[in-house]
Amino acid sequence: MKPPKAPAVTSDINVTPMVDVMLVLLIIFMVITPMLTKGVAVDMVKAKNPIAMKDADKEDAILIGITRNGEVFLSPGNKRVTSDELPGKVRDLQTNKLDKTVYVKADLRSKYEKVEEVVDNLRAAGVDQLGLLTEQIQGNKKPAAPAAQ
Repeated sequence: MKPPKAPAVTSDINVTPMVDVMLVLLIIFMVITPMLTKGVAVDMVKAKNPIAMKDADKEDAILIGITRNGEVFLSPGNKRVTSDELPGKVRDLQTNKLDKTVYVKADLRSKYEKVEEVVDNLRAAGVDQLGLLTEQIQGNKKPAAPAAQ
């Protein structure tokens, strides 16, 4: 009796398990990524010549979001705060920080009164560097010339 022979070695790579793992990772990242937004989502005011404030994207940046219905959120932590709590919490966040800038991100439909109240409370907390975040207007929108009659 002859001993059984092993089948010939195949050098093809089986990519099916790798594709399965990659598809699962893609789905996980697609689901998780929208949840990683920093702060509260607001429709910011659009400006023609905004100043880029790249420090507002840092993890430890103090960011205050004002929603369209007047709710105030403090980030890091994305916690809802009242106007009375704001000076104390901002003062606590600014201790032992080199960059003392506080960034305000207000919804374009929020009342100016609420934005003014937040700025006054920040001034009461001793904030002297304040950044108001806006978005760039997309495209060159020039006013239309009046039609000739």
